[in-house]
Amino acid sequence: MTSMTTPDVWLPIPADEIEGLPEGLTYRFWNGAQDFPADPADCAFYVVPYMKGPEIAARPLAEMGAVQVVQTLSAGIDHVQPALGRLPAGVRLCNAKGVHEASTAELALALVLASLRGFPGFVRGQDKEEWRAGFYPALADKSVLIVGYGSIGAAIEDRLAPFECARVARVARSARTTARGPVHTLDDLPVLLREAAIVILSTPLNPSTQGLVSADFLASMPDGALLVNVARGGVVDTKALLSELESGRLRAALDVTDPEPLPAGHPLWHAPNVLITPHVGGSTSAFLPRARRLLAGQLTRFAAGEPVHNVVLTTD
Repeated sequence: MTSMTTPDVWLPIPADEIEGLPEGLTYRFWNGAQDFPADPADCAFYVVPYMKGPEIAARPLAEMGAVQVVQTLSAGIDHVQPALGRLPAGVRLCNAKGVHEASTAELALALVLASLRGFPGFVRGQDKEEWRAGFYPALADKSVLIVGYGSIGAAIEDRLAPFECARVARVARSARTTARGPVHTLDDLPVLLREAAIVILSTPLNPSTQGLVSADFLASMPDGALLVNVARGGVVDTKALLSELESGRLRAALDVTDPEPLPAGHPLWHAPNVLITPHVGGSTSAFLPRARRLLAGQLTRFAAGEPVHNVVLTTD
């Protein structure tokens, strides 16, 4: 049989490492290598290489005239979306909802606890053989604001539940009610920020959230508040954040930065009261099992002519 009767699927994980893939498709392994595994014009289902950057993600798209589905393995789609204009109408872009919630929520909680309890200072003290005892802030009794209350934001709240927070408030693109309470809109941020000791960013990066954390946003946070970013670096105005950190008024724990990777010599590296991790929210041992299950399910639906899940947009 030829690829005309068995549509090509480009996978960044070898097909023999994914249980449950349907028959009737031709699987091609491509994880960003210089050479393509086949003619991109024959690709019907393109799974974007994970954590390879926007240039690699977009490189075959201009030649994928027959592609029907573009599937990311990330929760965000900002690294792919600018290249979608090269595609024909009707292509479905799907994200990896269900893959990163556990890992990203774990890291968000770890960043909160490590920053509040002074772990960076303890590590530096250990290096110098210094016993840095004292009193440190606790998560208990703090008010938390989650900005970006999708599946990752909800998973973060799940993990906050046992920590006796005074309050958890939620913000998303549209208002709604959940079992845990109301979800507010971005319009409510000025009031909610004034009451939040900890602000956790888990929102997608899009035109409405680019630079959302501006000088005004940060100025609305109370003295001593902690900003945690597990979203995208572009959500935060880095210059405005640096100003607040260098004044000593705010603290930050960042898994993502703008620019990213953060270059050597950038002042954010050595700003006071900041903890930086290198965009590791999703890249844990939890990733591959969930990614494999997602791909097996999506391709089973695709092969059967059923609607795929997690469609974020369709090209026009």
